[in-house]
Amino acid sequence: MTEQLPVSKSTATKAAALPDAQTVTEVKHWTDRLFSFRVSRPQSLRFRSGEFVMIGLLKDDGRPLLRAYSIASPAWDEELEFYSIKVQDGPLTSRLQHIKPGDQIILRPKPVGTLVHDALLPGKRLWFFSTGTGIAPFASLIREPQTYEDYEQIILTHTCRDVADLEYGRLLVESLKDDPLIGELVGDKLVYYPTTTREPSAKTGRITDLLTSKDVFKDLGIQTMHPDTDRAMVCGSLGLNTDMKAILEGYGLREGANSDPAEYVVEKAFVG
Repeated sequence: MTEQLPVSKSTATKAAALPDAQTVTEVKHWTDRLFSFRVSRPQSLRFRSGEFVMIGLLKDDGRPLLRAYSIASPAWDEELEFYSIKVQDGPLTSRLQHIKPGDQIILRPKPVGTLVHDALLPGKRLWFFSTGTGIAPFASLIREPQTYEDYEQIILTHTCRDVADLEYGRLLVESLKDDPLIGELVGDKLVYYPTTTREPSAKTGRITDLLTSKDVFKDLGIQTMHPDTDRAMVCGSLGLNTDMKAILEGYGLREGANSDPAEYVVEKAFVG
């Protein structure tokens, strides 16, 4: 666990004066590159699991510095959870990584996004394809009761460079079957498929390569992907999004949107 450093008192004081300020309740550093945190939730905030909001801190000149962050907690949670990378010279994350309980961040309560159930047509199997911190919206959706009510099987793939980078998702998935709220709904429906690209692990390789080689289907005992049964959501780098769109469309799936539901959706606002 990396050292947690406080934000400046002046920044916290300025944020407290803003109507969009929320209080940090918990911070956990998973690796020297990844951390998660929870903040208070505005009473008026309503969102669909899978959406994102703008969050950030005040700059030294008093102006807000905001970035889009997927909400990692489900819509029913009393607090908001976020999962972030640490970029040492990043304008926001170089400072955000040092927040601690009691500090405040800015949150603009206008949730949006394409990784929502409304953007997909009904199906039997739902795939979540994520890399790095792109697992955040799926951390929300795998805790959403509707996910298990709408689908017979949910497959969460998470690809990272190193094994330690998978810990956030692994522990979350392991905790769900014993969750008092949704444990019974989850049952055996959720399948977790983690892979690494740099450090050797139980499954090594990029998810795009594993799909192209059909290793994923062999490993999971699935024949193939079909537009009549399969639905997919993708969240990762621009390169992943582009490659996954080609792969999914190769199986006959069409890209959907809130206004025009189809077989798969990609989160265009996320890059990381």
